[in-house]
Amino acid sequence: MIDIVSRLFGRGEPALSQAGVSDARALAALHGAAFHRGWSESEFEQLLVDRNVVTDRAAAGRNVVGFIMSRLVLDEAEILSIAVASARRGKGLARRLLDVHLRRLAGLGARAVFLEVEEGNVPARRLYRRAGFRQVGRREGYYPAAHGTAALILRRDLV
Repeated sequence: MIDIVSRLFGRGEPALSQAGVSDARALAALHGAAFHRGWSESEFEQLLVDRNVVTDRAAAGRNVVGFIMSRLVLDEAEILSIAVASARRGKGLARRLLDVHLRRLAGLGARAVFLEVEEGNVPARRLYRRAGFRQVGRREGYYPAAHGTAALILRRDLV
């Protein structure tokens, strides 16, 4: 009974599951709130129908409060984006999403995962470091001129 009440009022831990095309609008809204240049609903729709794109979401009740999306090619995956609603940040949700997602990618045959993170994004860098990612490259001036920061290229082996 407590579980039902928690789900009704969205106070429990968000449920993690695979995202689908019907989530495109919610993912676009989350992405737009989290990044300088958010992706549109149609961009998400295109990604969500791509058979090489793997997306997991976190939902509290009917609200999507986080997601992680990767592209898988052969035995390598690249995390394209991860976003968590501002009210849910700092509570371990990104870590839960990342853990579930990495297990799913491994189950689909990924042996290595790559990503790019803005050098100045300390919370994201901490998340990835704790998850076992290591820096393997750097792209100077990758992010918009207002920030002018480099992208760090990170890798984690899954085997």
